[in-house]
Amino acid sequence: MFAVLKTGGKQYKVASGDVLRVEKLAADAGEKIQFNEILMVGSTVGAPFVVGAAVQAEVIDQIKGDKVINFVKRRRKHSSKRTVGHRQQLTLVRITDILESGADKSGVKAAIGAGSAPKAAAPAAAPKAAKAAPAAAAAGADDLTAITGVGPAAAKKLNEAGITTYAQLAAVDAASFEAVKVKPEWVEQAKELAK
Repeated sequence: MFAVLKTGGKQYKVASGDVLRVEKLAADAGEKIQFNEILMVGSTVGAPFVVGAAVQAEVIDQIKGDKVINFVKRRRKHSSKRTVGHRQQLTLVRITDILESGADKSGVKAAIGAGSAPKAAAPAAAPKAAKAAPAAAAAGADDLTAITGVGPAAAKKLNEAGITTYAQLAAVDAASFEAVKVKPEWVEQAKELAK
């Protein structure tokens, strides 16, 4: 059985026992990892990925690729030349298993590139809660950004201060309102829009 996996912006056709040199992954030698972006398993083609499929591998070593030298020279008098070398950081992995289904239940750490940090669960939940609050407030609210000078940031501050409609903004005393700096022009426009 074979699979086509995607990692580091490249695609690899692999079978059990193959040894691959892939772009650097955040894993130590001897660690077991799992590639979840599977494009094809045997004859099953996914669009864009085969759901539930995975390829498990063991990290053999972290290595560097061959040195690539880039030399640029401009001919004639007062010319310049520049030499730049590069060695790509790679991870050597041995494919151990190809799973057609049940990849999410395997409990093996997902293969993540060295440049990207793993996504934390707690910070991801905070933006969802922040988006839910304005959506709940927007159910009976007016679009305060229709007022000249009120942008998304000012509208958010007004919503947090409890002002969600034109009528509420029209009733505010601009000089004594402390939560947000309210301009008198906003109050006048809100009176017009509240009618």
